[in-house]
Amino acid sequence: MADTDTDTVLVVDFGAQYAQLIARRVREARVYSEIVPSTTPVAEILARKPRAIILSGGPSSVYAEDAPGLDRALFEAGVPVLGLCYGFQLMAQALGGTVDNTGAREYGRTALSVSRPSSTLFEGTPAEQQVWMSHGDACSAAPAGFAVTAATATVPVAAFEDDERRLYGVQHHPEVMHSTYGQQVLEHFLYRGAGIAPDWTTGSIVEEQVAEIRARVGGRRAICALSGGVDSAVAAALVNRAIGDQLTCVYVDHGLMRRGETEQVEKDFVASTGVRLRVVDASERFLGALAGVTDPEEKRKIIGREFIRVFEQAQAELVAEAGAAGEDVAFLVQGTLYPDVVESGGGTGAANIKSHHNVGGLPEDLEFELIEPLRRLFKDEVRMVGQELGLPEEIVHRQPFPGPGLGIRIIGEVTRERLDVLRAADAIAREELTAAGLDRDIWQCPVVLLADVRSVGVQGDGRTYGHPVVLRPVSSEDAMTADWSRLPYDLLARISTRITNEVRDVNRVTLDITSKPPGTIEWE
Repeated sequence: MADTDTDTVLVVDFGAQYAQLIARRVREARVYSEIVPSTTPVAEILARKPRAIILSGGPSSVYAEDAPGLDRALFEAGVPVLGLCYGFQLMAQALGGTVDNTGAREYGRTALSVSRPSSTLFEGTPAEQQVWMSHGDACSAAPAGFAVTAATATVPVAAFEDDERRLYGVQHHPEVMHSTYGQQVLEHFLYRGAGIAPDWTTGSIVEEQVAEIRARVGGRRAICALSGGVDSAVAAALVNRAIGDQLTCVYVDHGLMRRGETEQVEKDFVASTGVRLRVVDASERFLGALAGVTDPEEKRKIIGREFIRVFEQAQAELVAEAGAAGEDVAFLVQGTLYPDVVESGGGTGAANIKSHHNVGGLPEDLEFELIEPLRRLFKDEVRMVGQELGLPEEIVHRQPFPGPGLGIRIIGEVTRERLDVLRAADAIAREELTAAGLDRDIWQCPVVLLADVRSVGVQGDGRTYGHPVVLRPVSSEDAMTADWSRLPYDLLARISTRITNEVRDVNRVTLDITSKPPGTIEWE
């Protein structure tokens, strides 16, 4: 992603739950970052010529027999290094400091006392500040040449730095919002300790990707899996900027979209980008493939497989239309994001939480080369790229919608009748959220139809036996974690009343108040 390796800060992941968040915070400081596993040899890390290295936290004790280690050569290479939590303790131990298993554990909010307010990391921040701790071992003596810059009530060495060797460390987690001045500490390391200029912008992302895509595609052609969501829209606009008429966007109406979305794609996206768009009505094909299927993983894989087959058919038609010109349609563009890769087991040590249609559900005999220009970006970065490309606000700030569509928001078999019910309920929820001015305040609000569940109700003077629907409003930054959104009661009441009054076969509206983890945002 970065123009050169020298523009990159590498985050070495020691199994931290916050490794992706560290990378996000560095990027928010307008410096490009990537994550590498702790098993990466130091020689390989240094061969990439990073401008700086950040060592993440991790669940291990530095004294555990199987604890991840680190070659001392990393600290002798002249590259600025910042150790966080476990990374801080590894640095201390490797350079001759003392790390003790004292039993003085610190978890959660902790008061930090800064002893050197003019230090590189803490200058301009208060002498007393709140930080987020999560550790059992503690550093009791800094390595030779390091100045101790902060302590807590139980940890004598909670931060240290060696400006001459440009080595720095803090016991707390500056990347989490509970560390009040954490972002300033990270930026001080990047700008002052490492001397990196904050010049990584959305403009540079566009420029770099356009050049890379042009070089890769050459004179061949590409098709784009356009779903109407922000991810695929930005990916398509970015590739269109690079290769123009060599790109054809294929919008598959799989019959699983929300109300009015096909029309929005045809009107708004084409008007703002001028791309070639081909709409394929494949709803019967998808519904036929999904008939009788209730397992969520199988649904995702079927939808992913059918997507690819439709695109293969579109490719054949495009090549045939090219006729004697013999143009080669060789690439498939997808809006895969970094959280998609992580949740599909593509990250270091990541569990396969669910198959993503862009990542884990592709058939082995795929006939295209994939172009995934957003693969290393988080959602907020994608939105900024979309704005840079001139996409309309309605597309850039559209709430996330899964590629498999409403097919994974129906618990049970997917049928045309059930889709109609869910579409109607979803439209009401979206209308009321927009009317309340809350579209930007929540990450998304999936509406789930419990199609295999029925509950007794009373409507009019009669007994009903209808389906429940679930409202799932969540707040998040990047979908890696999420909390349920506290919507006003009167808004929830309006949504419930309208759905039960206006949508046939629904007689109960429920609210999902589960965070992620333990629950995922989507139910399937």
